[in-house]
Amino acid sequence: MKAKVTRTLSILSILAVVLMVFAVYGQAAKLPKNILVYACTDSTTTWDPSASFSTELTYIANIYEPLVWVSPPGSAKEFRPGLAERWEKSADGLTWKFYLRKGVKFHDGGVLTAKAVKDSFDRTKTMKKGASFILGPIEEIKVLDDHTVQFNLKSVAPLERIVASAYAAWIISPKAVGNDQKWFDAGNEAGSGPYMLESAKPDEEIVLKKFDGYWGGWDKPHFERVVVKIVKEASVQEQMIDSGVADLGNRIPVESSKTFDEKDCCSRLVGPSYLNYALHLNTQKPPFDNIKVRQAVSYAMPYKDMVDIGLGGLGQQARGPIPYTQFGHDKDVYQYTTDLAKAKKLMAEAGFPDGIKEKVIYTYAAENQVEKAFSPLIKESLAKIGIDVDIRPMIWNAQWDLMKGGPEKAQHMGALLWWPTFSDPYDTLYSLWHSEGKPFFNFSYYRNPEYDDLIDKAYTSPDVEQAKALYAKAQKILVEEAPSVYLMDVELPVFVRNELKGYVINPSYPRVPFFYDMHKE
Repeated sequence: MKAKVTRTLSILSILAVVLMVFAVYGQAAKLPKNILVYACTDSTTTWDPSASFSTELTYIANIYEPLVWVSPPGSAKEFRPGLAERWEKSADGLTWKFYLRKGVKFHDGGVLTAKAVKDSFDRTKTMKKGASFILGPIEEIKVLDDHTVQFNLKSVAPLERIVASAYAAWIISPKAVGNDQKWFDAGNEAGSGPYMLESAKPDEEIVLKKFDGYWGGWDKPHFERVVVKIVKEASVQEQMIDSGVADLGNRIPVESSKTFDEKDCCSRLVGPSYLNYALHLNTQKPPFDNIKVRQAVSYAMPYKDMVDIGLGGLGQQARGPIPYTQFGHDKDVYQYTTDLAKAKKLMAEAGFPDGIKEKVIYTYAAENQVEKAFSPLIKESLAKIGIDVDIRPMIWNAQWDLMKGGPEKAQHMGALLWWPTFSDPYDTLYSLWHSEGKPFFNFSYYRNPEYDDLIDKAYTSPDVEQAKALYAKAQKILVEEAPSVYLMDVELPVFVRNELKGYVINPSYPRVPFFYDMHKE
């Protein structure tokens, strides 16, 4: 389905009237109940659901659907049906069958069949873009009948989590699955979700309209259209929400965020995410080749101040490498506390009672405002235990290139914001700490065969409880050997006018507002 790369004039006229009323009378006018306006920072890098691996997820997740969804925290069941009504796996965990909904139509008139599912996954695997690597365990996909599809795996893997991923798991209409990425990026889409792409203007505006043929129906209050205004300036978003020009926003100034609930018009909704910050220590050269020095750094961190100053209080000290809301988090893993006495004792035991003479180089992503805010705290705290830190902000790609260059030339410490591609701990534990021949994301250059074996066994275990136990054991090793300092689990806010209801924060789909679930009172 081709989207118009134009503005929707009637909607813009409504927005203009609201702005005029606010300018003249100093008060907000209400937008129609059937239109949602979202002030958002999320640009698009591609409209191709097989290649998508960035912030266009905000829109992709409303246009396309997976076989299975990960449920929001607190739900009775961890997964809920998507385009598959139910699914089952063999006793050995190598064969999975998905039974599809009947009567599902795509925006272009295509019909959901098992072949459409197979072709969508085959397309993504063949393209080898975005997050297609998560499909690696899939050996083949078989069409058993029009509404039953079977996945045969090379080795056991948590396929529920893979096919429920925020990336690389979207199902495409059979009429469009043969098209290349250029076709999608020309403004075309072929999803089955509740909303269709009506128009798009890069880095400025995206308009979605409801898909009348959506299988879920439209018998409840829903939006006819969703207008997304791409607004990077936090203060402008705040003004738009205050004035009623926007119903929803995803970024306002930190100081305003803290007091946003005091406004009569609006509220701040805060929920968990799978985003977290860690400080990775170069374990392959002095001084952080010494485990006691690494442990000393872990005790020296001012965790509370980092949460307050870096995140504006929207987060908590991490307990190990897996965020507290994610499957596989170990609530019993040891948590370092700020204890300078212990840190100094460990420095002395490591042979540095008077500190380290050479400066240690610390890098962070210059464009990351959170890292910019907490980096001086790291320098100040480590100075108290005799470690002189040379802070070097770098553009993220340059920082990554330095890290990928290997431990000999790389920094001693590097900050990193991380979030997983899908909701299994393996993605994080493998990417950041599994032994690597050539550095990619293992920025601590950590190598431990026992750890590698534990997470590999956990990922390929057909027993969920066994997998959790193995992941917990691996996390205990990471915390004890301290190749990284596990700093903060991030909580994400959204800012809404009080008449907007139904927003659900689901950390498995970061920053996605599920428009179908929302309405205005």
